[in-house]
Amino acid sequence: LQKKSREESSGEGSGVEILANRPYSDGPGGSGQYTHKIYHVGSHIPSWFRALLPKAALQVEEESWNAYPYTRTRYTCPFVEKFSIEIETYYRPDAGQQTNVFNLSAAEKRQRILDTIDIVRDPISPGEYKPEEDPKLYHSAKTGRGPLGDDWLEVAAGGPLMCAYKLCKVEFRYWGMQSKIEQFIHDVG
Repeated sequence: LQKKSREESSGEGSGVEILANRPYSDGPGGSGQYTHKIYHVGSHIPSWFRALLPKAALQVEEESWNAYPYTRTRYTCPFVEKFSIEIETYYRPDAGQQTNVFNLSAAEKRQRILDTIDIVRDPISPGEYKPEEDPKLYHSAKTGRGPLGDDWLEVAAGGPLMCAYKLCKVEFRYWGMQSKIEQFIHDVG
């Protein structure tokens, strides 16, 4: 993944700038590692559109608090000041049975959409499919695990499992577009 990330973020108008990478002791999740990065995303935008945008529109800022088993990551764009995406994650040694790992209020629970991701059975668009990343085909020589069948979750229930619970919050506070843009980001994100 690191090699793939480097290949996708090379060239002019791309890459990652690390502004901070330091431990913290009294923050989200307790003690952990704080990072602040700027992603330069210009190379991922068509050149004709990039020419119309100011430099600030071609940057995404990421602040992350990593205190395993809890992480919180916030994405913003300096050009769009009323926009943010915040992702909270809890890693738990289970198969996804916890119903309120984030201790949401009744009102928040009514607003949420639960989306269980099945790494084997969920469809992948043909343009994104890569056989070397298909868990139905991959076998680890090191661990002897894989490939996974459609019943992988039931088969693995007796062994070590980990679920990453994600709470994604999108905020786009621009009158007339807020709900439509927020829903679009949730749908495609």
